[in-house]
Amino acid sequence: MVDNLREEVVRLHAQVCSGLADPNRILIIYSLTDGPRNVNDIANKMELSQPTVSRHLKILRDRGIVRADRDGQTINYRLSDHRIIQALDLLRATLADQLNDQVLLARQANQNLIG
Repeated sequence: MVDNLREEVVRLHAQVCSGLADPNRILIIYSLTDGPRNVNDIANKMELSQPTVSRHLKILRDRGIVRADRDGQTINYRLSDHRIIQALDLLRATLADQLNDQVLLARQANQNLIG
């Protein structure tokens, strides 16, 4: 029972992460930090086609990352939980640390070659 629950949680975790596995979806998420936007606002801001943004928003909705609220004929999208921004920022900080480590290694290797 516990193993089944753990497997289900890991599966759901992977499903959310797969929603983050596209640069445009990450940018869409960041575009929603200031509040709800409709698909056309997002498309114009990102200079992407409306169908492309709609497809990405569907993936983000299916994974519970964004929510859609109808306002008359307009559908506005918002973050389901603002902690997703903290998670993305943490991942970005981790990436920055890894890149800094690689730069240091490259400099050390270069110095060793030069002597």
